[in-house]
Amino acid sequence: MNAKAETQGSRLDSVKLTLAIALLLGAVGAFYYFAEASLLLRVLGLLATAGVALAIMAQTAVGRRLLGYLVETRTEVRKVVWPTRQETIQTTLIVFAMVIVMGILLWLLDMFLLWAVRLLTGQAG
Repeated sequence: MNAKAETQGSRLDSVKLTLAIALLLGAVGAFYYFAEASLLLRVLGLLATAGVALAIMAQTAVGRRLLGYLVETRTEVRKVVWPTRQETIQTTLIVFAMVIVMGILLWLLDMFLLWAVRLLTGQAG
């Protein structure tokens, strides 16, 4: 009996997801079809339809998993210890310094290789 209920639930979920996708595609199509209408009205219509499509999608198993994932992600982001302004500035300055040092080293390597190639090909001075 559970297998039958799962099959009906998954079929209903598929119908809901298909309806949500069809609504989104229809909204995008209408956005461009009514190009002569006010941009504000077209954007509001697109956003309203997207909201309805997301509400329909949230009623499916996939939508519930996605919402759960988003809630867990938000919780994890709140646990992150963000660097202070001073730490960020110091790290940025270190990165700039290393970029300058590597640029100078690569320039010196390039000059050396240019000198070596000219010497080997007989084009030197």
